[in-house]
Amino acid sequence: MKIAVLGTGSVGNAIGTKLASLGHEVRMGSRTADNPKAAAWAARTGGSHGTFADAAVFGEVVFNCTTGNASVAALRAAGADNLAGKVVIDVSNPLDFSRGMPPSLFVGNTDSLAETLQREFPAARIVKSLNTMNCDLMVDASRVPDSDVFVAGNDPAARAAVSGWLREWFGWKAPIDLGDLTAARGLEAWLPLWIRLWGTLKTDFNIKVARAR
Repeated sequence: MKIAVLGTGSVGNAIGTKLASLGHEVRMGSRTADNPKAAAWAARTGGSHGTFADAAVFGEVVFNCTTGNASVAALRAAGADNLAGKVVIDVSNPLDFSRGMPPSLFVGNTDSLAETLQREFPAARIVKSLNTMNCDLMVDASRVPDSDVFVAGNDPAARAAVSGWLREWFGWKAPIDLGDLTAARGLEAWLPLWIRLWGTLKTDFNIKVARAR
């Protein structure tokens, strides 16, 4: 499959590297065509790189791995027409570091970053997922066995497709479908606690939903 990864940070690197290792054609997108991080990644993995628009045109599926405060601008640069009809897996979080650590959220409670992206790009099929964990665990569910990953989106077929890819590509056994994108409010709101836990535990961890028998 041809897959676009928007963003050159640790999340984009981890997802792009894993997908390339599985034999997918992966193009990493950034603001400029000559981004040195993207070029180094492509040289190491055999993938390709270009602008956000180059990647969006190329990909049958798009991962948004940009920082939350840059996500709207990045997808605008990718181009609404280039995203139309495509599943866009939104891994970003609305973290605001303007007052230092710990960060706050720049949107929440009655809205989410994922919903913002869906309003901005109504023809894209936004699915929120993988934003509740670190990037190493995103691409290798075995690091925290039997923990949970979630999907949320307004398009049921897109949620089902993403659930299947999470199982096939990254080893997630039973993604939990939370329904429409309003569920992203809760998924994104988890991040302030996640950051505190990360600072305390300093190792892989994840959410496990314990069900009554």
